[in-house]
Amino acid sequence: MKTELIKPEPLSPEMLQKMNAYWRAANYLSVGQLYLRDNPLLKEPLKLAHVKNMLLGHWGTTPGQNFIYTHLNRIINRYDLDMIYVSGPGHGGPAVVAGTYLEGTYSEVYPAISQDTDGLKRLFTQFSYPGGISSHASPQTPGSIHEGGELGYSLSHSFGAVLDNPDLIVACVVGDGEAETGPLATAWHSNKFLNPVTDGTVLPILHLNGYKISNPTVLARISHEELEQLFIGYGWAPYFVEGDEPEAMHYAMAAALDKAIEQILQIKQDAVGQEKLTRPRWPMIILRSPKGWTGPKEVDGYKIEGNFRAHQIPLAVSAAAPPEHLQLLESWMKSYKPEELFDENGRLNPELAELAPKGDRRMGANPHANGGLLLHELRMPDFKKYAVPIPVRGTGGEGDTYVSGRFLRDVIRENRDKRNFRIFGPDETVSNRLDIVFEATNRQWLGPVDEHDEFLSSSGGVMEMLSEHQCEGWLEGYLLTGRHGLFNCYEAFIHIIDSMFNQHAKWLKTTREIPWRRNIASLNILLTSTVWRQDHNGFTHQDPGFIDHVVNKKADIVRVYLPPDANCLLSVTDHCLRSCHYVNVIVAGKHPAPQWLTIDEAIEHCTRGIGIWDWASNDQDCEPDVVMACSGDVPTLETLAAVTILREHLPELKIRVINVVDLFKLEKNTEHAHGLCDKDFDELFTTGKPVIFAFHGYPWLVHRLTYNRANNANIHVRGYKEEGTITTSFDMTVLNEMDRFHLVMDVIDRLPQTGSKGVHLKQQLMDKLIEHKQYIRANGKDMPEILDWKWTDRTES
Repeated sequence: MKTELIKPEPLSPEMLQKMNAYWRAANYLSVGQLYLRDNPLLKEPLKLAHVKNMLLGHWGTTPGQNFIYTHLNRIINRYDLDMIYVSGPGHGGPAVVAGTYLEGTYSEVYPAISQDTDGLKRLFTQFSYPGGISSHASPQTPGSIHEGGELGYSLSHSFGAVLDNPDLIVACVVGDGEAETGPLATAWHSNKFLNPVTDGTVLPILHLNGYKISNPTVLARISHEELEQLFIGYGWAPYFVEGDEPEAMHYAMAAALDKAIEQILQIKQDAVGQEKLTRPRWPMIILRSPKGWTGPKEVDGYKIEGNFRAHQIPLAVSAAAPPEHLQLLESWMKSYKPEELFDENGRLNPELAELAPKGDRRMGANPHANGGLLLHELRMPDFKKYAVPIPVRGTGGEGDTYVSGRFLRDVIRENRDKRNFRIFGPDETVSNRLDIVFEATNRQWLGPVDEHDEFLSSSGGVMEMLSEHQCEGWLEGYLLTGRHGLFNCYEAFIHIIDSMFNQHAKWLKTTREIPWRRNIASLNILLTSTVWRQDHNGFTHQDPGFIDHVVNKKADIVRVYLPPDANCLLSVTDHCLRSCHYVNVIVAGKHPAPQWLTIDEAIEHCTRGIGIWDWASNDQDCEPDVVMACSGDVPTLETLAAVTILREHLPELKIRVINVVDLFKLEKNTEHAHGLCDKDFDELFTTGKPVIFAFHGYPWLVHRLTYNRANNANIHVRGYKEEGTITTSFDMTVLNEMDRFHLVMDVIDRLPQTGSKGVHLKQQLMDKLIEHKQYIRANGKDMPEILDWKWTDRTES
């Protein structure tokens, strides 16, 4: 396919003049943010005292983004568009702040940054300044759902934002440095998933200004023809705007945007009523303009405009810099002719202010960019009706996630008309045993469908692509614009989105401190296919360390849950889906496993987050000799199996069994809202008895959470210690010494009162480990006594 060449179609001379002036105003405000702390309208000769002592920020991307923002305002007005702006290039903050200030949104949100000379002074001073704002399109910036500090996610966020938002258009500016990242390169394929009837539209604007920090960019150095072929191959209809002469560029950009919007509107109109939707070729714009456009051409003999040296602060101005630099800065700022843009009081001239859209049509004021304003509670079925009956403790289950899948299926059904809940995952919904959700919905897919394909449709509620980055970015964009969702993933590979989780957690933390930002639905991450049940995939698929990473974040943002069985998973899932403004990480098994608690017991246990399992303990009338603690489904199984061995061979021991669902219960209440005070912790774990703790993840995480507890020295944790291979499920626990036999030997080693009986039992268990190793190598499966083990409650028998 050859895209139609866009020829400039002239704006009226009056409109061209006004738009160019508006762009000059945005550029002036941007330079002012980078440099000034006083004399905002240059009403007196510029002095060093007017310049910030530390010059921080980025100029290179800013004038191009100001150009884009100015033109987007025009098409919003012309077509009455519902549009938000995503600034992908890092450190694009000056442009977005300038755009929202000129349209009036910034002053409405921050009345002290008024539209007058005093407000301009505060606007300039606060930028990259102690106590002020950062150089990104940060959460403090009205209209932003994407900070741009870490590159690569702008396009994924944008597509997530338009899912189930049929009237919304996201103008997503993609920097050419950002375009080199893996997540962004993958995100171009998101166009294969949009339903033109039920979803909105993403209009990517690839901003090629030639350079990253100090290197040329790949896409800026390939030919026009190759670039066009690349994006045609991705399924886009690219329209080019290229040059550096402002008047011609204004004409070309206006024509390209008109063409793109008319094409979008036509696509959506043609799709209405179609019996079978086919994937359209959505438009995009490739804007090629100089880096640092309209800035200094040359400084100290070095090329600046159109060169990497325009990336950050292109002109050093300080007592240590050459004196002529101050004059260069003044000349640069005066080149925008501020006296033609602002009146004597510092207010934008009315004929220019008229160019901005009005009310919620302003990109800074659009409620989609403050998603909590649009958030509706999910309709939730009663999770108790999906409960697993527990006629006998240890009853075999069909798989915890399979049970919760029935609940999720009906969450989808209950909210189908609102279209505000989706499941995301990298081609693992079936593998993670959530496939029952396909009774209520399908995977969304706009490509061809073969007769043997399953669960594909143009309007599905499940989003799958084999890219954890993409799925996480979609979900974040979906949440940030006021909807709900769940991300399911193999535990080992959730690490791929470590950095994305970081950025989202920081966004949530920051927005909690911004009064005008509203809380959004929680980011819910379900991790399954866990380390202890990856016997067929082996070492590459065995890593429980994401929860360590999560624990690093602010305590008022993160939650980690390890339900031991299906009924606990139901309770936890219901709680997490109802919550707002957290990152909830749930770790659960998908394979058939024993079930321990009735639904009422599960609700009570999960509400507490931690508790003694009286039915498994025998210390009700005295102090325990040992505390057997566990967190996670497999650690719980091995702990209870160890308890049965101890009960049989050392019946005189008093054993307390504690199960931990909410990991942060281990931390002090002064550090985390869910934490236990010292008194409550000591009542559970004692102040001097041995604690044998079987943990789902890396052992040192428990030590870290409990390091300042009275009984810390007596807490002995067994968990994953980087031993793995393709082996049996039970052998995984043996390799990491978290199996029932090692747990019992731990007890014996720490209780000298077990005496000779303990010594003989330890020898038997060591022999049993040898027998186990020989058996699995001969038979390729675990010993019958492992596979057929059942919990027996001797206190009731």
